[in-house]
Amino acid sequence: MTAQSVNLFSAEQPLVLASGEKLGPIQVAFETYGTLSPEKDNAIFICHALTGDAHAAGKYSLEDVKAGWWDAFIGPGRGLDTEKYFVICANVLGGCTGTTGPTSISPLTGKRYGLNFPFITIEDMVRVHRALVAHLGIEKLAAVIGGSLGGMQVLEWVAQAPEALQNAIVLASAAQLSAQGIAFNTVGRRAIYADPNFKNGEYYHDGEVPRYGLALARMIAHITYLSESSIEMKFGRKLQDDSDQFAFELQQETEFQIESYLHYQGKRFVERFDANSYLYLTRAMDYFDLAARYGGLETALKETTARFLIASYTTDWLFTSAQSRELVSTLISNGKHVSFCELESPFGHDAFLLEIDQLTQLVRAFLQVDEL
Repeated sequence: MTAQSVNLFSAEQPLVLASGEKLGPIQVAFETYGTLSPEKDNAIFICHALTGDAHAAGKYSLEDVKAGWWDAFIGPGRGLDTEKYFVICANVLGGCTGTTGPTSISPLTGKRYGLNFPFITIEDMVRVHRALVAHLGIEKLAAVIGGSLGGMQVLEWVAQAPEALQNAIVLASAAQLSAQGIAFNTVGRRAIYADPNFKNGEYYHDGEVPRYGLALARMIAHITYLSESSIEMKFGRKLQDDSDQFAFELQQETEFQIESYLHYQGKRFVERFDANSYLYLTRAMDYFDLAARYGGLETALKETTARFLIASYTTDWLFTSAQSRELVSTLISNGKHVSFCELESPFGHDAFLLEIDQLTQLVRAFLQVDEL
């Protein structure tokens, strides 16, 4: 594992965003795993999901409690085999773990951007990723892989640079977010806005972040990542203790185990994520519409030379199998090489992060066919 950072673009040659605004320089935090071949033809780029980051695998020190968010999938002999591939993962534009975003210092004001950060899109994120790949001297990627928001980035990459990748692997994702998904994001953002400590995004100098609003946003979102069966299987209606007394405390509604779990998820999230970044990234997700941007889904995917692996999960109601099948149907009508698999899992949308064994088998087989 190698954690790195690089400045791309500049004030003189900025990135022109989809909105028309300009941004530069842009710092990008990224990690690499494995060794780049002399021909530079074995690179796989990972596009992380909404609240992910560049730290996809490994530990920074022996004292670290947790490894990277996809650690079981990346490494020697694993799904993304680092004995074969040079794996890259970068924090997205607008993120808060090393890549330029609302927490970064604006060169114009000397203060953190906050809500003065320009509006960003998934198109912009991919342009930054592509600039990083070019910086590394890689002309064509062996594969680009991502789930959820990461899968949206994979689709945008295919449309934006049709010949820049050999394989596209899209997990639990779609060409646009459903109205229901937008609705949940809207409620999450409203929770952040309503927090008294939000202060229109200018909370960095006060020592008090909008922790309650951000925690609530995470709790709402986390429900969409689960499935009814996974909640019932893990928690059911179990109470925290054996007491049969009814309880109602305004600040401590954790009588049921599912309540305690959601509060824990919210608390942990506040410790590692920025509220303004959450606002920007969920908005980018809401506005992503591959068909609208390119004049139709068939047009968006028409020019690519990539092979596709599309995978969905039976209990994922945030990104449904029907949405994946729409992608598959469009690719087939365009005469593209596409493999599709609807994977059985009780874990809902989170399955691509949890069901590593079946994902490893699927991806390994797909990539091995390409090597023949």
